[in-house]
Amino acid sequence: MRSSRISKDTSKIFDYVSDSVAPRRTTRSLSRFAFASSPSSERGLGRSDDIEDAIPRAKRRRVSSESPLKAVKTELVDEVPSTTRSPPKKRARKPARKTTDPDTGEAMVAPPSDWEDMYSAVKKMRQPGGVAHGAAVDTMGCERLADRNASPKDQRFHTLISLMLSSQTKDTVNAVVMKKLQTELPAHKPGAPVGLNLDNVLAVDPNTLNQMIWAVGFHNNKTKYIKQTAVILRDAWKGDIPDTIEGLTSLPGVGPKMAYLCLSVAWDRTEGIGVDVHVHRITNLWGWNKSKNPEETRLALQSWLPRDKWREINWLLVGFGQAVCLPVGRRCGDCDLGLQGLCKAADRKKVLEARRVKEEVTVERVEVGEKVEVKAEMAEVKAEMAEVKAEKVEVKAGKVEVKAEKVEVKAEKVEVKAEKVEVKAEKVEVKVEVKEEEQV
Repeated sequence: MRSSRISKDTSKIFDYVSDSVAPRRTTRSLSRFAFASSPSSERGLGRSDDIEDAIPRAKRRRVSSESPLKAVKTELVDEVPSTTRSPPKKRARKPARKTTDPDTGEAMVAPPSDWEDMYSAVKKMRQPGGVAHGAAVDTMGCERLADRNASPKDQRFHTLISLMLSSQTKDTVNAVVMKKLQTELPAHKPGAPVGLNLDNVLAVDPNTLNQMIWAVGFHNNKTKYIKQTAVILRDAWKGDIPDTIEGLTSLPGVGPKMAYLCLSVAWDRTEGIGVDVHVHRITNLWGWNKSKNPEETRLALQSWLPRDKWREINWLLVGFGQAVCLPVGRRCGDCDLGLQGLCKAADRKKVLEARRVKEEVTVERVEVGEKVEVKAEMAEVKAEMAEVKAEKVEVKAGKVEVKAEKVEVKAEKVEVKAEKVEVKAEKVEVKVEVKEEEQV
């Protein structure tokens, strides 16, 4: 079999290189190469070297993907449990929600969670000494503006007029206007009493009435409503105010809030909750209900709030909204609800600052108390030292008395000795005399 010239040249190169280079691997076959049947070609085929070994290459440093094994000293370490406190679990607050009575199976509305704690905290703040005590509603609310010297019928009329004037008006302004009507409204005829009553309202000129109540909000509309209401009371209610919710709400300018408050104050009958802007705003802030207007709030509250609190809640929340939970600039740092974590709408920054100040005041009081106790202890120690000194003085006085007694005893002994000496002297004289007589 004849071979090509290229194959022969390749075989020669291979034979030349293979003499100086040690074989590295024989993984590939050279069967695809055709060599001549010369001694040189037979020599090359006997070695079975790979064609790529014909070109010498520098050895590469083999990089192992595995890290070298090293002896590592292992020690058993006891695991110490972490002392970091887990954050306290937040209480889940749920608004009023529809549910089923387990006993009767009837549909009912479950009250919001924590509502009793919140109600008690607000009631405490509204009591004398509380942060929300002394609000405008406490002295100038609709139940306090009626003239107590007037007849019962006129007092009920005063309550109705004060409520009609109160919408969109501060209690302080409303109280001033009511006082002006009670003292300056012209009499309907000569000799009749001046002041706020149905006859005088019927007779007064609308412009005069408008000028007298100009300080209240929407005084033009209220002048018209008051004049129309006076006519209705005279013609349909015998000069008195209605004693039903339907009758009160039929009057111009009187809504459900005014009607329920008027019925509660004037007739002492509580048939619903009087919900004004404060009650509506605050209960929605607390998450008690999700209502769009005061009437929806009233229905939501009446569905679960105990009936004995229907009259009180208006006074509580109106005063609370005037003194603490203001529409603008809420005093969350002074509110017990925020400090106790009961109000979800509290300003956290104000609450944290108030807590920090409260803690500092508490620490100062404790330090002052400790100083007072130390001073008291020092005073007791001084008193004990004074008693000890007094005892020492008494002991010294006793010692002085003992010494004086000893001196007296010594003086007595000296006197006794002097007497003995005198006796001895007398004896000597007697002896001398006896001797002289014997000599004679």
